[in-house]
Amino acid sequence: MTTTAPDTAPDAQDAAPEAIIADARDRIDALDDRIIGLVQERMAVSAVVQQTRIASGGRRVHLSREMEILGRYRDALGKPGTALAMTLLELSRGRI
Repeated sequence: MTTTAPDTAPDAQDAAPEAIIADARDRIDALDDRIIGLVQERMAVSAVVQQTRIASGGRRVHLSREMEILGRYRDALGKPGTALAMTLLELSRGRI
């Protein structure tokens, strides 16, 4: 029968949480990179919509569409989702 020496067990247990946290942080960093890329893509697509709307005589901002977006984020993420949607809208269309 093999046993682990008592003085090495705490070190192994301490290393496991650190490794788990490091791995999770790496995953979060990768997710953040993807989110930033998606936000930049959203901004570019929004610019096309705004330019096309203005070129055809419309307004730069379509408030009913923005309300739909705010509602979608609120429904999915609660009150903080509304703040996130507002930030995305501001990044995509600028301040109004």
